[in-house]
Amino acid sequence: MSLSNSILRRLPAAGIIVTALGLAGCSQEKAAVVQEVVRPVKVVEIGEAQTTRQLDYSGSVRARTEMNLGFRIAGKVTERLVDIGQHVNAGDVLAHIDPSDYELSVKSAEASLDAAERQVETVDLAKKRAEQLYAKNFAPKSQLDQATLSYDQAVASRDAARSALAQAQNQVHYTDLKASKAGIVTATSADIGQVVAAGTPVMTVAVDGEKEVLIAVPEMDIAGFRPGKEVKASFWSDDALALNGKVREVAGSADPQSRTFAVRVSLPNDPRVLLGMTANVAATVGSKAELVSIPLTAMAEKDGKKIVWTVDRANATVHPRPIKIANFTADGVAVADGLKQGDVVVAAGTQFMTENLRVKFSGDVTQQSASAEDDVAATSSLR
Repeated sequence: MSLSNSILRRLPAAGIIVTALGLAGCSQEKAAVVQEVVRPVKVVEIGEAQTTRQLDYSGSVRARTEMNLGFRIAGKVTERLVDIGQHVNAGDVLAHIDPSDYELSVKSAEASLDAAERQVETVDLAKKRAEQLYAKNFAPKSQLDQATLSYDQAVASRDAARSALAQAQNQVHYTDLKASKAGIVTATSADIGQVVAAGTPVMTVAVDGEKEVLIAVPEMDIAGFRPGKEVKASFWSDDALALNGKVREVAGSADPQSRTFAVRVSLPNDPRVLLGMTANVAATVGSKAELVSIPLTAMAEKDGKKIVWTVDRANATVHPRPIKIANFTADGVAVADGLKQGDVVVAAGTQFMTENLRVKFSGDVTQQSASAEDDVAATSSLR
């Protein structure tokens, strides 16, 4: 009995051991299954590297010539006849200042001229009498010379008085601010009741005619913009509106605050282009190095370094590879070192990648060219 009881007591323990071994075997099988998971990915193939890149900068449309108009004399503004956005023609009166003081100056100058003319008449009579007396030997030559000198002085004073009168009359005319050329009023700097100094800008008029786009270019790219360079201009307000422009002027020095250079791009006359529109200027320039373009989503980071996950076609596994970034573009990332033609790069889902992870992708991989003009969205479909 004791032997059989001992055997019976040991049976449950043996069963537990067998069960545990069975569970351990199942766990190993599940772990093996997890390791064999193949993750689908979106990939691109690196195409031939290009030696050009595209520069894109936004700016605003403005008139080639803008006039800052101001009164030629000082005074108090009594009337403003135009508003911002109004079109004016050459000779149109834009504003007035108080002419009272200048009208008084005209009256004073007229009185001075009248007195000078009377003085000329007086000394002219004295000169003629001196000539007559000298001709009859009743007066010395010195008396005639004195009379002649007095007459010349009186004539000079009269001429000065005439000039003063003309100047005073001009100042009365200057109380009207007139447009010298046809254009659109884009800004007003003074209003009724304001006292302005001579030459102070009161209004800005954008002259009708050629329009241009003003952009700000940083010093690293300014070498790509030279006067006469052909560029393309597109407009946010109309996707179908695209014009060929030409760089007209490049600033000789950088702005002290933004450290950018002002570049003016001339546009052909087109009625669809309005002042103030936002435009995008694109220029193709040479690159110092052969750059490879990848989508922004293909870039990842590991141990503080920028990397991409490359695909081993033979084993269908991924591996990290460090890269050197040249710059960021509107279409993606330009890579200067780390990739070559024919490399297959994971384009999306890089956060799920690990070393030697098995992946699945379409056999027909679309090439990702390094050209800045290619569309980064040209990738293979997710399978």
